Amino acid sequence: MKYGAWDVGGETIRMDENYCVKDNKYLERLILSSTRLNANRSTRGHEHAGQEEIYFFVEGGGEMQVGGDKFKVRTGDTVLIADGEYHRVWAGNEGCYFICVFDGERHSSPVRPNSVS
Repeated sequence: MKYGAWDVGGETIRMDENYCVKDNKYLERLILSSTRLNANRSTRGHEHAGQEEIYFFVEGGGEMQVGGDKFKVRTGDTVLIADGEYHRVWAGNEGCYFICVFDGERHSSPVRPNSVS
């Protein structure tokens, strides 16, 4: 299966004033996902037990939290997220677009109230 220009294919699974998320479930064990995060908005912070992820930042930038660390992200950055690590993305003034690869089904635990803000 081939897609071009950073399009992951698949279907829109979530769209609101914060972001648009698409998932491609063509493969058996991996999901290819994209998130277009609107300017000055954030994803919901979450963690996945039993799941690793890789984020590829394709356009724009902002900040990301992984575990207890918060750092700037921009076009071209790749972030590895270990099994069970809390993570969240905040878009900058121009928004951002990132592609994510993860194993298994989409699932997440609720936002942790003690996360870095």
